[in-house]
Amino acid sequence: MDPRPLSADEGLRRLGACPAPAKLNLFLHVVGRRADGYHLLQTAFRLLDWGDTLDFALREDGRIVRTSELAGVPADSDLVVRAARLLQETGGSRFGADIAVHKVLPMGGGIGGGSSDAATTLIALNHLWRTGLSRIELQTLALRLGADVPVFVFGRDAFAEGVGERLQPLDLPPAWYVVVAPGVSIPTAEIFSAPDLTRNSPLIKMPDFAASTTRNDLQAVACKRYPEVAQAIDWLGQHAPARMTGTGSCVFAEFASRDEAERIAARCPADWKAWSAASLPRHPLHDWLQ
Repeated sequence: MDPRPLSADEGLRRLGACPAPAKLNLFLHVVGRRADGYHLLQTAFRLLDWGDTLDFALREDGRIVRTSELAGVPADSDLVVRAARLLQETGGSRFGADIAVHKVLPMGGGIGGGSSDAATTLIALNHLWRTGLSRIELQTLALRLGADVPVFVFGRDAFAEGVGERLQPLDLPPAWYVVVAPGVSIPTAEIFSAPDLTRNSPLIKMPDFAASTTRNDLQAVACKRYPEVAQAIDWLGQHAPARMTGTGSCVFAEFASRDEAERIAARCPADWKAWSAASLPRHPLHDWLQ
């Protein structure tokens, strides 16, 4: 998942095939709720070597133009366009950009597709426009776009607290995963607003999370409303312990090898989609930020 290198005559006018990797929530506990309604979380984010790609071309007229269509998502409400405009305003850039998003990740899947696209936009345009914002400054902007956006700017596996913005690096062994999309898109707000959502899970400490009894507190709510998620967990769970990621609908399981992950993914029921993916120790654009 490396970005396409620039040719000598392009200079800093075009960035192609910039990766926007998926993420998994290895666990997700809801530990409270703030007065403003935002939920307090503990989670472990893991990046995957699988995701969308974006192309960026410099514009001299200052306009932000999404050149690719995305069904059901008007350009003005797209996180990618909002991220570009936020960086433009904050960084004081006179430039604009043409942005093409090449979608692979399913929408409403809980694997961070839109959030990752937005983070890649912040990182790539910060590079293309030479606005010079640091990683910490971009993470602050990222939080204004959504709670999952900062971890992609952070650029590595992380233990997260708060609304998802308090990040500590995690060193996890390499792993292979199968991710199953059961064909439904789940709105995040629907799950977090459910009256039957558990909101008082006890706090755990980062060094202990692998040995602790963990779960995804949102899974029971999603399964009740979307039985396809429960069915996918049951199917994948026949091969390895399976769990929902984020607010769903995607579910995942860890496997010992690439061959095993690919073999299980190939058996996915015809009405669903499945992918095998490796863990990703660093975001492919990690070194573009200080």
